[in-house]
Amino acid sequence: MKKRLTLVVTLITLLSLLVAACGGSKTETGGNNKPADGGKEKVKLTIWHNFAGDDLRAQAVRSLIDEYKKNNPNVQVDAQAIPVDGYRQRLSTVAAGNEMPDVFFVYSGSQSQEFFDAGLLQPITPLEEKYPEWKGNFMEGAFDRFTFEPDQIYSAPIALSATSFLYYNKDLFEQYNVKVPTTWAEMMAAVKTFNDNKITPIALGNKAPWVAQSTIIGSIADRVTGTDWFLKAAKGEASFQDQVFVDALGKFKELVDNKAFQDGANSIDNTQAEQYFVQGKAAMMISGAWTLTNLAASATEEQVAPIEVTTLPAIEGGAGQGGTISGGPGAGFALSKNTTGAAKDAALELIYAISGPDGQKKIAESNSMVMYNMDLTQSNVSPLYLKAFNVVKEAKITPVYDAYLSAEAAESINNGLQEIMMGGKPEDVAKKLQDAQARSTQ
Repeated sequence: MKKRLTLVVTLITLLSLLVAACGGSKTETGGNNKPADGGKEKVKLTIWHNFAGDDLRAQAVRSLIDEYKKNNPNVQVDAQAIPVDGYRQRLSTVAAGNEMPDVFFVYSGSQSQEFFDAGLLQPITPLEEKYPEWKGNFMEGAFDRFTFEPDQIYSAPIALSATSFLYYNKDLFEQYNVKVPTTWAEMMAAVKTFNDNKITPIALGNKAPWVAQSTIIGSIADRVTGTDWFLKAAKGEASFQDQVFVDALGKFKELVDNKAFQDGANSIDNTQAEQYFVQGKAAMMISGAWTLTNLAASATEEQVAPIEVTTLPAIEGGAGQGGTISGGPGAGFALSKNTTGAAKDAALELIYAISGPDGQKKIAESNSMVMYNMDLTQSNVSPLYLKAFNVVKEAKITPVYDAYLSAEAAESINNGLQEIMMGGKPEDVAKKLQDAQARSTQ
């Protein structure tokens, strides 16, 4: 019995030594530390975005994420496409619990500033260092609203938020012998002529009240007040009750009083206004780059053929310039502060896959405006997009109001423009805006 027990113990000891020796051998060669998949460490990433629709840009961004997955089989990507209407709220909810996804789509301006202030972001500057030519091809100002520390960038825009193109139907202008306006006097003359001929001068769908603010007042007001005044007012160093801003609201009221917009403009949405315009029922439309994508997907070649693109006219006596477009860097993908190690490296490459040269080109070819210099003459873009892209390359970009105002103040000016369209006074709207912005700067 003792001999049998001794034999069993001896066998167990020998087996243990053999297993240890085999394990030691693998550790020395590194074989046990290498994943089976090409020697790359397995990582998991989460990415959230709001490209959930069927429009061409949404399809382009999702395809870039799918391409990254294919090229990086060691990275398990959990991508969530959240509808636009609920995206901000979902992101704010996880931000409150410091449970941000590794990579997430973030808007320039107040939203990204708030996330930075809360310590939820980390720089993507390593991409700038790794791909200097990529950084150098962005248009001037592309990183202004994503830079929160000296020499540190926190996102790369995959869009240009150009919000105030003047689209016009050249056939209608020629038919009624109307000059494309380059001054405010010419704009009001065009409004009168088209009204006299039963043509709506300017299509507007302001049911969601951000439209008039984003597409019209930011650009008109900049021509009256100048950019520097607005930036001071946004910081509390000037007042929105200053006469110069009341005068700017007065220009919007002048459009309303002269029936520049179709009846019921506060009751239809922007998409309906686009269709109204493209069907030839309106001579002009002041809208953003999103209209390029929408018309490329929904309008016929015959409908788009007569449409030209330019900037809003200059305003005589104003402190600002003509030939400008309100806008700025659009949204981009940001990196969570909690993402570290190999996951961080993979996340940075995912951001580059979307916002790098190939990604920018693919997004541009979905007829979406980008802040990236490239030659699109031979690309698969619509003629209308190419016209707008060439306008942007020559235009100076001025601020969009809601990118600088507090959320409360932005809501105030949005609603205030609807009030003016229903007979409200510019002075009353200016006071409400000033009170709302003052509360955020105290």
